[in-house]
Amino acid sequence: MKCIYCGGEESKVLDSRNSDETNSIRRRRECLVCGRRFTTYETIETTPILVIKNDGSRQSFSAEKLKAGIIKACEKRPVSISQIENIVSTIEKQIQNKLTKEIKSSQLGEMVMDALKDLDEVAYVRFASVYRQFKDLESFKKLLDNM
Repeated sequence: MKCIYCGGEESKVLDSRNSDETNSIRRRRECLVCGRRFTTYETIETTPILVIKNDGSRQSFSAEKLKAGIIKACEKRPVSISQIENIVSTIEKQIQNKLTKEIKSSQLGEMVMDALKDLDEVAYVRFASVYRQFKDLESFKKLLDNM
């Protein structure tokens, strides 16, 4: 690790701590050349997850985009932001634990709907109505009857 002050390549670790909010390790180091101290963060490098859209195109998975969609479905509902963040992180971990690095948008939508079904039924219906793109009242009634 290069020292940010003198460029020296030798340093020793004084303290290491897990940083839960960023899934990284914070290390306090001391340069063996100049003696100054600095902090580094180590994170696990992950390969990007691609979402296969309905038209066959691919785009990078975005936890923020997923979170925004869930927030929209949960508007004016008794669902906290921490519950929404928990859904997003759970889904992201499930995707990363799969052997493949691509996921169909339909699978992603089903994962969100499963999570919302247990959390808030109104948010579930809102998300499902946009996700499934109901064309008529009859298909919407079928969803409600299945609940």
